[in-house]
Amino acid sequence: MRKQFLAICLFLIGLTTYAQEREIEFTEFDMDNGIHVILHQDNSTPIVVVSVMYHVGSKNENPERTGFAHFFEHLLFEGSENIDRGEFDKYITNAGGVNNANTSNDRTYYYEVLPSNQLELGLWLESERLMHAKIDTVGVETQREVVKEEKRQRIDNQPYGSILAEIAKRAYKEHPYRWTTIGSLDHLNAATLDEFMNFYETFYVPENATISIAGDIDTEEAKELVKKYFADIPKGGNEVPRPDIVEPEQKEEVRDTVYDNIQLPAVIQAYHMPAQGVEDSYALEMLSTVLSGGQSARLYKSLVDEQQKALQVVAIPFSSEDPGLYLLFGLPTIGGSVKELEEAMDAEIQKLKDELISEREFQKVRNQVENDFVSGNSSMTGIAESLANYHVYYGDAALINDEIERYMKVTREDIQRVAKKYLTEENRVVLYYLPKSQENNQ
Repeated sequence: MRKQFLAICLFLIGLTTYAQEREIEFTEFDMDNGIHVILHQDNSTPIVVVSVMYHVGSKNENPERTGFAHFFEHLLFEGSENIDRGEFDKYITNAGGVNNANTSNDRTYYYEVLPSNQLELGLWLESERLMHAKIDTVGVETQREVVKEEKRQRIDNQPYGSILAEIAKRAYKEHPYRWTTIGSLDHLNAATLDEFMNFYETFYVPENATISIAGDIDTEEAKELVKKYFADIPKGGNEVPRPDIVEPEQKEEVRDTVYDNIQLPAVIQAYHMPAQGVEDSYALEMLSTVLSGGQSARLYKSLVDEQQKALQVVAIPFSSEDPGLYLLFGLPTIGGSVKELEEAMDAEIQKLKDELISEREFQKVRNQVENDFVSGNSSMTGIAESLANYHVYYGDAALINDEIERYMKVTREDIQRVAKKYLTEENRVVLYYLPKSQENNQ
């Protein structure tokens, strides 16, 4: 019980926020085998975050073997040549720490939050994951069942859980973003052990890994420990494959109806948007704050409070390494019409196209964006992940301090311009989500 309590405390400390009053300082270097290492020293609390990001996500998969990246997120907790099956988590919890992992379209990320005197443990565990992962029939079969259960809980039995999959397969015709990270269970079931091994040997190699450590460390000591556990891991030797498919421009609206196990209907709009880091992507993210940055933002204030046509309505930019999607999601009031709600959503978009937002509203949006940026980099877990993200996606970890300047350069005119450029009918997919009980009535 004491160790469980300590683990919870460590996790909360790792998430504890503080004002970013100064630049986040860090040291980075490349190892001879290709691993990039980033170290941030902060001795204010006795915890350390050890993380490794692999530049592999669902977009790197064979279209006939989707779901591999997410599957490996699970599989690589099975153990290694030197860690017995099921013992990986025990090492962490016995040390009073916590650990987790996540997968996106573009990368896979593993991290541990540990007492700072357990830095070496975290490095050993991650080196085992990279060099000696246990990939065998027992582990594969075990994790197949785990992924099946996850899909049942998070997608099949979750209201609106299939939205991203239904949108993606209509929004993308050629690009691998057309499938989601959970992938196809049929593909996973059909895959052989050799195919799993090939994926591991292709993408889980030093030249595709970024180690990011943040917390109560001595930078020079941490450098030596990283070298101790990772320097002898050999390169993969082959170029890591990167998809270069460019999705053709969408030239007409795609519209469809999905019947799902839901009680309330919904309307979803998905507009194609540029890749993250592109100038227009910052303006679109600020536009989303104008639309749905809280209950005083335009969509909620107009459609929920004033017109009472919606129970909820939000705008979410799904920024990604390649051009992504800008989603709007709305739930009409009970007995309300999805068509009327869609028209009301369109009217709010049109206002942005027709008129500049006021200086007062613009300053409010700037303040919100700045606060969100600082909050995202105000914990050891957030700093470790941000440093890795900025290196992997932009090749510039210093953006952890500087990217906010790109947001602050966005003008009111930029927000109006991107609304006109991207939020157009011919550039979108529209789905009406309706309860299955209505299917036979249409």
